[in-house]
Amino acid sequence: MLPVIAIAGLACETSTFSPARTLAPAFHPRRGQAVIDQYAFLHPDTPLGQAADWRGILTGHALPGGIVARDAFEALADEIVVGLRDLLDATTRMIHGLWFDIHGAMCVEGLDDAEFELLRRIRTVLGPDVLVSASMDLHGNVSRPLVHQTDLITCYRMAPHEDELETKERACRRLVELLTTRESLPRESASSGRLPRPLKAWVPIPILLPGEQTSTRIEPAKSLYAAVSQVEAETGILDAAVWVGYAWADEPRNHAAVVVTGWDAAAVTAGAERLARQFWACHADFHFVAPTGSLAECLDTALKAPESKRPFFISDSGDNPTAGGAGDVTWSLTQLLARPEFQQENEEEEGAKRNCPQVIYASLPGPQAVQTAVAAGIGATVTVSAGAEVDDLHAGPITMTGTVYAIKHGDRDALTEVVLQVGSVFVILTQLRKPYHHERDFTELNLQPRASDIVVVKIGYLEPELYAMAADWILALTPGGVDQDLQRLGHRRIRRPMWPFDRDFTAEPDLSARMIPPSCDLDSEIVI
Repeated sequence: MLPVIAIAGLACETSTFSPARTLAPAFHPRRGQAVIDQYAFLHPDTPLGQAADWRGILTGHALPGGIVARDAFEALADEIVVGLRDLLDATTRMIHGLWFDIHGAMCVEGLDDAEFELLRRIRTVLGPDVLVSASMDLHGNVSRPLVHQTDLITCYRMAPHEDELETKERACRRLVELLTTRESLPRESASSGRLPRPLKAWVPIPILLPGEQTSTRIEPAKSLYAAVSQVEAETGILDAAVWVGYAWADEPRNHAAVVVTGWDAAAVTAGAERLARQFWACHADFHFVAPTGSLAECLDTALKAPESKRPFFISDSGDNPTAGGAGDVTWSLTQLLARPEFQQENEEEEGAKRNCPQVIYASLPGPQAVQTAVAAGIGATVTVSAGAEVDDLHAGPITMTGTVYAIKHGDRDALTEVVLQVGSVFVILTQLRKPYHHERDFTELNLQPRASDIVVVKIGYLEPELYAMAADWILALTPGGVDQDLQRLGHRRIRRPMWPFDRDFTAEPDLSARMIPPSCDLDSEIVI
């Protein structure tokens, strides 16, 4: 008989410094077979798909954003709990494992440590004996209670997250291996009859940095994450993981962490402490993944760049929708359109073509502006206002007059997209916010980023396709819900001291490994 493994989880990277709220539809919940269909490594024709009886309950992956509404969390969490109860009834109470498919930085109104709370509720249905394997983003937050409730917990090892699917497959594969091999291991004791559970060593590290300073493309994160696989290769270790943590939320669990899992207590402890010490040893060496500057400085640099450095990409980092920004901050677009260099269209005038740099700006939500442009049609001149419907803390709505250049319907995130040409700037307006990470995001709007002079994208570090397109790149330190200047955001609840909020540590932090009780010991004390 194959082991029965349920799949459930909610994922949303959440900025508590954004005024946005995330509602239930944003999670695009999948249920039943649709949960399995989204992961090719679980399909019936794969070795892993054939190794277990996989049962999808509910998974939801929302675009990063503002705090999750409590009623949204409660509705989705209740559905997961009910689904697990139904599965238990259908399988005569035989669920062997759970893959907990999460991000790890979800904040919910009125809750701290939302992923732990969700798993706690799941455990009340499944009981203590079901094995739980969790996969996370390395920008998730790993509290002691969350580690306690899991048996295996791992995370990505690359930023950008090119190994996302590899990590999720690893979490599932190790769960299957554990379920199928621990039968041969000695019982914990003759009286309990319980099968053994892996040992877990957790080390909290007082560091909280943005992802743009901890990219694995550069040092010191490159070497730090290279050491993870070295520790994992040690005898007696099943998995090793390092979390950077999520810097744009304000909860006590927000900090870096290490977890090492395995069968040998000495190896697990030594591996966790080795990674924690290496992380702390380089805490002052982290720096931005690209040159930085104010938006004005970034535009000046881009304009002076030679032809060989174009397209020149600028990251509008403070309102990055894939880090939790609301996506509708107008501050940068207002500054961009005010620049005289971009206020004339490239057109013939008295026999000479104007030399106006072509700029693409992605993007700004403006449902009413999109509706007006769609009604007017391609080629029409319209005056519209957009932005600042959610985040008006830094600038108000922006009013623009331009030509409707392109219209596209049916996008999963944006729903409808419009390109408005204002001078030599091609502004992408969306019905709902959308990240722009792929070349097709532009070309499907009849935009050619490779042929443009400047591309301004609401993003932090460039995702792989953008990185490959960029002849040069600079990161603009702009305001928003995911401001790179952490000190000006106003954290109040994180544990102190914490680097870089505190730079004068009176003593070295305690980087000793904390051995976490097994998840089957649900009555053990939980210390946050």
